[in-house]
Amino acid sequence: MSTQPTLAGTTGTSNNASSTHPKIAIIGAGPGGLTLARLLHLQDVPFTLYDREGGPAERNQGGTLDLHPGSGQLALKVAGLYEEFTKRARFEGDCLKLVTANGTVLLDEGNKQQGGQEYSGDPRGPPERPEIDRCQLREMLLNSLKEGSVYWGHKLCKVQAHPPVTDDGNETYTLHFTYSGEDIIQGPFDIVIGADGARSNVRPLLSTEKPFYSGISMVELWALDVDNRNPWLSKYVGSGSVFMYDQGRAIFAQRNGNGSIRVYVCVQQPESWFDDCGIDWNSSAKAREQLVDGYFSDCADDIKRLILDSCDEVVLRRLDMLPIGITWEHRGGLTLLGDAAHLMTPFAGEGVNSAMHDALELADAIIHALKLGRGLDGISEEIALYEKVMFTRSQEKAQETWNSLSGACFVKDGAETFLKMLASKGRGGTLVQR
Repeated sequence: MSTQPTLAGTTGTSNNASSTHPKIAIIGAGPGGLTLARLLHLQDVPFTLYDREGGPAERNQGGTLDLHPGSGQLALKVAGLYEEFTKRARFEGDCLKLVTANGTVLLDEGNKQQGGQEYSGDPRGPPERPEIDRCQLREMLLNSLKEGSVYWGHKLCKVQAHPPVTDDGNETYTLHFTYSGEDIIQGPFDIVIGADGARSNVRPLLSTEKPFYSGISMVELWALDVDNRNPWLSKYVGSGSVFMYDQGRAIFAQRNGNGSIRVYVCVQQPESWFDDCGIDWNSSAKAREQLVDGYFSDCADDIKRLILDSCDEVVLRRLDMLPIGITWEHRGGLTLLGDAAHLMTPFAGEGVNSAMHDALELADAIIHALKLGRGLDGISEEIALYEKVMFTRSQEKAQETWNSLSGACFVKDGAETFLKMLASKGRGGTLVQR
């Protein structure tokens, strides 16, 4: 059940904290917003966390993701959640099969065992990037907060800025939501943090930039209970992932922790492709057949079966992005993290990791200023420094993502190009003919 805070901005945690603390609102209970909330909670910094969804299980959270040592995993360590993460993570998920459109297996790292105990003689040792289902990550983060920390069902419509009351004061902000069919106003808040994703309603107060189409449309297909219902698909994908890259098209098949596999079929097509391609998206069976006939008919049977055998759900996703190197002029009391700040496509696996890294550095900035007793002006200066570092880091990750998309994933002989990229990073590099 959703909880409605008072107009004064009741805090989601640490309600007994000192009144000298700034009133902080976090918009969005995704991985970035929840990580930030956890880190502030550990230091008894009060906040109010809002999310538009009616509850944590209202919407499918997506498939699996790998958390990187220097970003996502690091944030969990500082948040005191790394041990819990290792219990939920699937170390066996960090293995890759790389194939070409004609079915040639270029790289097959084999199946790794649960818990990271055995690695098939892999000279790299234990996996550095274990997989965790997004729903598991969110549950773990939510469980680390006090009950009632998230105010669900609050759809942010507008952030309204108010001029300072005194000459030496700072702007404050009220938040306009729809909640249970009614328009409500929350605030005023001293600090508003937009962790509200691609269509952020906080971003317009900082930047005029909007997400735009990356050129890639993705069809997400589900295959449930694969061990029992489709042993071939289960064996072909194994415990990790299968990647196929080719000119203008790519396929990713990934094992999830609930006995399912998700297959992501990507095509380089115009923005209106979902509407104009003639595929009957209302019929799962027909859509999969038309997708194969129209775009993968020259592929090996194994590649076609990845699409045809994933018959439980069809989800259409247009992949958008923000400009590489997006910045904004610092404005006291406002900032962004995650997709709201630097939306990327998934072709380097940096989205959630970058969001959690943002949360770690932003929490550190706020906490550092508070411990020094620097007040709102000091917090604003620390947030400005956070933004400066985040701009540089996110530009590097966004450029890496774009280079992967444009230089490997959707080019002729893309699988071979991707193998070379792996080899340059000390992974793979041996051609396996199957």
